[in-house]
Amino acid sequence: MSQVRTNSIVPVGGVPSGASGGGIIQVVSASKTTTFSTTSTTFVDLTDLSVSITPRSASNKIIIRYSINSSNSSNVNSNYFVLVRGSTQIIVGDGSSQTNPSTSFGTNFGLSGDPAGVFVHNVNTEYLDSPSTTSSTTYKVQARVTAGTCHVNRRADANTDGTVSTITVMEVSG
Repeated sequence: MSQVRTNSIVPVGGVPSGASGGGIIQVVSASKTTTFSTTSTTFVDLTDLSVSITPRSASNKIIIRYSINSSNSSNVNSNYFVLVRGSTQIIVGDGSSQTNPSTSFGTNFGLSGDPAGVFVHNVNTEYLDSPSTTSSTTYKVQARVTAGTCHVNRRADANTDGTVSTITVMEVSG
């Protein structure tokens, strides 16, 4: 079998002004098919939603995408999620102007008479990170609640509706 190896592929018209790289070098992903629950009001790791990638160049960037299906055990309470590189939260809302800074969240807004915990929210986030390293780098998602119980991959009122949550990281040439 033949192989072609190269450090760079440039379009025939050249790279547009101000642009560089852009090719995907490697992809790593993880899927969480089991359920997870927490009542913590501080961020805790979401088990199985963690991936490690070793960038090939310190100038390359990492695209991180996550998709989480969650519910809360009571109406009008929120589940908050944060994206973490190593042990550092890397994209969080401005804490000085927000009560609950996070990367993303889902809130149960039940109507009067709706039973608590029947709503499952799909929370999606995408972020372009510049880790500036060639060392193994771990990305993960953490979760917390304002009150109630955060459930991932299931409705809060029943452990019968299983879903899948994912995290994917892609190294992009710088």
